[in-house]
Amino acid sequence: MAQSEKSISKQNIKAIATKGKTKKSTMKAVRSIDLSNVLYLDPKVDLTFRRIFGEHPDLLIDFLNAVMPLPPDRLIVSVEYLPSELMPDDPNKKYSIVDVRCKDNHKRQFIIEMQVLWTSEFYNRIVFNAGKAYVKQLEQGDKYELLQPVYTLALINENFDLKTKKFYHHYQIVNPHNIKEIIPGLEFVLVELTDKFCPAAITSSIGKSKVGAMRKLMVLWLRFLKETNEKMTELPTNMKKNAKISKAAELCKRAAYTPEELLQYNAYKEYIRLERALRDGARKEGKAEGEAIGLEKGFEKGEAIGMEKGLEMGEAIGMEKGLEKGEAIGMEKSYQKMIENANKAGFSIETMETITGLSHHEIEKILKNLNNENI
Repeated sequence: MAQSEKSISKQNIKAIATKGKTKKSTMKAVRSIDLSNVLYLDPKVDLTFRRIFGEHPDLLIDFLNAVMPLPPDRLIVSVEYLPSELMPDDPNKKYSIVDVRCKDNHKRQFIIEMQVLWTSEFYNRIVFNAGKAYVKQLEQGDKYELLQPVYTLALINENFDLKTKKFYHHYQIVNPHNIKEIIPGLEFVLVELTDKFCPAAITSSIGKSKVGAMRKLMVLWLRFLKETNEKMTELPTNMKKNAKISKAAELCKRAAYTPEELLQYNAYKEYIRLERALRDGARKEGKAEGEAIGLEKGFEKGEAIGMEKGLEMGEAIGMEKGLEKGEAIGMEKSYQKMIENANKAGFSIETMETITGLSHHEIEKILKNLNNENI
C-alpha cells in the first residue's frame, strides 16, 4: 500500500461515504467523526473492546464476575483466552459483531459479544455458536461427563425486545412446567445497552448473588460501556474510584492509539452509521412500497373474501416483500457509489475493503460493472 493511502484523512472517508447521489434522508446520518479534540473513544467499538477485554484478563474477570449470574462460590479467578473463531460467514456483517472468548479456572467457556447492529438471525447465531463451542470440548472417545458449561454474554447496542422494559435477559434450558428444573450446559445473557438500561431496574431476578458491592459493580461496568464515547470529557467520579474501570477508561483514551488505529476506528464507526442509515432508509422505502402493493393485492383478494381481510393480508405480504427488496436495492446501490468514488480518488482495493467491509472479489466485480457502464 502506498504511503499516501496509509495517511487517508477522515475527510476523504467522509467524501467516499457521502459523495454518491443517494437518498438525502439516508445520507444525513453518515458523517465522519473529528477525533482531534476527543478525549475518550467508544469502548463498544471493535478496536477498544478488544483492547480492554481481549488483552487485559484482570478487566475481563472483573467484568464477567459483575455481570454474569454466577454463584458466589463459583466466581472466576483466572482465564485463558481462546481463538475468536466464531465470526459471521457474511463478510458484510464482520464489523457489526465483536467477540472475545475465554476459559476460566473451572473449565467453563465464556463467549463475550458486542453486537452493534441488531439482526433477525441473532438468536439462531448465538445458539449455534454456543453449541459449536460446547461440542468442540470433546475429542473422539471422551466421556460426556467432561463437558463444562458454555456461557454467552451478548451486549447489544440496540433494543431488540420491544415487549418488555427489562434490559437484562437471562436464558437457560428449563422445564416450562417447573422452572426450577434446569438442564445445565448452555446459558445466555443478553444486555441491551440502550435507554432501557436503568440501575433501578436491576431486580433480584438477575440473580441473588448480585447484591451489595457486586450489584454496584455491575451497574458501574454497564454504565461505563453505555456512557463512554467521544462526547465524554471527564470520567464520572464513581467510575474513577474503581481501579478496574479507571484502567479500562485509560485504555479508551484517544492518546493511547496510533494514527493508523484511529483511522481504523473512524472507518468502523462510518461503516456502522452507514449500515444503520441504509437499513432504516430501506425499511421506510420498503414499508411505503409494501403498503402500495398490499393495498392493490388487498383489493383483489377482498373481492373474494371481503375487503377488510384481503387488505390486511395484502399489506402484510406487501410490507415484507417491500422491505426485503428495498433493503437489498439500497445496500447494492450504496456500495456501488462508494466504490466508484473511492476508485476515482485513487484508493487501492485493499483500502476499499477496510472502508466498506466488502471482499476483494466483490469490489473487483463492482469495478468491472462500472467499467462496462462507462464504455
